[in-house]
Amino acid sequence: MSLTNIRRKDRAITDDAWITDFLREEAVITLGFCQDDQPFLFPTLYAFDEARRVVYIHATNQGRTAALARNHPKASATVFRMGRLLPAKRALNFSVEYASVMLFGRASLVEGEEAARALQMIMDKYAPHLQPDADYLPAQPEDLKITAVIRLDIETWIGKQKQVAEDFPGAFHYGAQSAT
Repeated sequence: MSLTNIRRKDRAITDDAWITDFLREEAVITLGFCQDDQPFLFPTLYAFDEARRVVYIHATNQGRTAALARNHPKASATVFRMGRLLPAKRALNFSVEYASVMLFGRASLVEGEEAARALQMIMDKYAPHLQPDADYLPAQPEDLKITAVIRLDIETWIGKQKQVAEDFPGAFHYGAQSAT
């Protein structure tokens, strides 16, 4: 079975522009590796470099994430957005709106100028209202010695989305006290 094969073809998103926008907008990525038949998943912050078609994340040089990137570079990642819960008369038919992108590729550790640029991309994404050198000190050479910057080179991707009519009866957001 292909990595991008989706059972529900009506929900598949193959439009590169949609996937690119989604990766640019969402907040959390879950990066996955496998070691000795044991999957490891890391939810984390990230930056998507559209021009290079890569995702950057940061970790510590001493942690499991960096070790897996060094020794088991085959990786996948998922970015997910949950929408409204969709009630039904039977629990079996309850559903949820969602959108997601799955990425498949190879992870590697980057250093020097690329690492510094990647860390700045992450800062720019999550704190665009703060300016380097004015509001904070950007990554310094000594910071790069203890920080691992992982680049996921995306080989293939696929999106998936379920969205229903705005007036779906009883639809509500998780955590809401009552249906909206």
